[in-house]
Amino acid sequence: MRGKEDSLPASRARLAAVLRSTKEVVSVAAVSQTLGMDRRRAAKLLSRWLQQGWLRRVGHGLYVPVPLDLAGTEQVMSDPWVLVPSLFGNCYIGGWTAAHHWDLTEQLFNETVVFTTRRMSQKRVTAQGAIFVLHTVPAKRLFGLKTLWRGSTKVAVSDAPRTLVDMLATPETGGGIDHMADCLRSYLGSKDANRDLLIRYAEQFDNGAVFKRLGFLAETQLDDGKLAALCRTRLTQGYARLDPAVNSPRLITAWRLWVPERWKGRAA
Repeated sequence: MRGKEDSLPASRARLAAVLRSTKEVVSVAAVSQTLGMDRRRAAKLLSRWLQQGWLRRVGHGLYVPVPLDLAGTEQVMSDPWVLVPSLFGNCYIGGWTAAHHWDLTEQLFNETVVFTTRRMSQKRVTAQGAIFVLHTVPAKRLFGLKTLWRGSTKVAVSDAPRTLVDMLATPETGGGIDHMADCLRSYLGSKDANRDLLIRYAEQFDNGAVFKRLGFLAETQLDDGKLAALCRTRLTQGYARLDPAVNSPRLITAWRLWVPERWKGRAA
């Protein structure tokens, strides 16, 4: 016969205590600390709650509560950002996800872009109905970040100019170079635009392709001669493609940049 502490009401009371302390994501460590038990018992308790349908697993040793009205259904997380720190460790939200957050674009993407220092075997991870697109970054590139509270969870997100630098370095994280150019235009046209900070972030990022793409776009798309001039003095040797995902047969020697044929009329 099970002990009194294993009865259904007692089990629910213990789960309620854990959820009050963790809010969104439940871990073995959280259960152990909240209920004052060793990790082995905590893991067994989590397994029981999982079997009872009170929790759903979102990662190794990580769970989220299932609202009673969604029990037995495929739950989709209303705010996938709260899962990010627990799932991906030292990381931040960036790319098109951050661009939308900072009102650089109105376009919505179904996936959440995450930059993490972890070496991930998968580049796309699905958890609790949310899809995360992952990019590995070195720890030295964890700069230009803001900390936001989503419920009781602290989440790091790249600020607007840092978001643009990531998208310039890897256009696929910005939904391609055309969408990236629209985000850049939106930022530079806003009252919060800070070209000096954008340049400083690009220097700290230390990727020559960033200045080639930024300068080309500033000169040919945005009519921003000052920004183009700042980029021209920082050009590195070698050539890059405007968008590595797109065939780019035309060389713009002034920017040491290969661009798609459809851009041929946009620069000399």
